[in-house]
Amino acid sequence: QVQLAESGRGLVQAGGSLRLSCATSGSIFSFNAVGWYRQAPGKQRDLVAVITRDGSTNYADSVKGRFTISRDNAKNTVYLQMTSLKPEDTAVYYCNANLRFSSYWGQGTQVTVSS
Repeated sequence: QVQLAESGRGLVQAGGSLRLSCATSGSIFSFNAVGWYRQAPGKQRDLVAVITRDGSTNYADSVKGRFTISRDNAKNTVYLQMTSLKPEDTAVYYCNANLRFSSYWGQGTQVTVSS
C-alpha cells in the first residue's frame, strides 16, 4: 500500500514563501510521476506542478515562475517550494503519486495566504 505523508502546512502573508513536502512510502522512482494539486473551497482540484520519473517538470500557468517542484531521491520526498504567494493560492494542497494503473493521494495540507 502506497502512503504519502505531506507536511508544511501554514499561514503566510502575501508575498511570503512556504515549502511543502511529500514523503513517499516507497522508492520515488517506482512512480511514473509525483505531483501537487490544490483545491480551494467550492472549486475543483487542479494540478499545480508535477515531476516525472525522468525529472521533467510541468506547472500550472498560474504558478509558473513562483513555484518550484523538486525531489530528494535519497529521502523519497518531493517538495513544492512556493514563493511570492498570493491570497488566491489559498487552498488545500494534495500530493499525488501515479503508478501505471493506479493513483494515490495524500491527506492534504492547508495553505492560507493572507492579504
